[in-house]
Amino acid sequence: MSVSVSRISRLAKQVRERLRWLPPSAARLTLGWVFLESGWGKLHDLDKVIDYFTSLGIPAPRFQAPLVAAVEFVCGGLVLAGLATRLAALPLIAVMLVALATALRERIESLSDLFGLAEFCYVVLLLGLVVWGAGPLSLDALLGRGRRQGSRT
Repeated sequence: MSVSVSRISRLAKQVRERLRWLPPSAARLTLGWVFLESGWGKLHDLDKVIDYFTSLGIPAPRFQAPLVAAVEFVCGGLVLAGLATRLAALPLIAVMLVALATALRERIESLSDLFGLAEFCYVVLLLGLVVWGAGPLSLDALLGRGRRQGSRT
């Protein structure tokens, strides 16, 4: 019996190790695409975004709207590519926290309401990318390997 448990344990470890690229890649590609597309849409309809930010009482909406659109587009593209992922995720977290505190505040009456919002899930996934990085299938990892190989020669 202990041989079977040992085999299963080894197999589980091998599967886990072979699939370690999947969670960060899936999170990065999903979030990158969502933010890239959202930023692109905002950049192409800034007047509507300015009006919306004004209705929410966000200060300096003529400054904030293009800033948010640019952050979502540029940082979303960086996250999608896996380039400077940890750094790019930080402003996206800030944008989502502001969205939760302004546009979505009235929809949040309990933790269940908060946890059910896509924007909160984005924050959680982005925090994962900040802490654990973009994963082995990213430009960050590729550049890191290049730096390590260059330092050995």
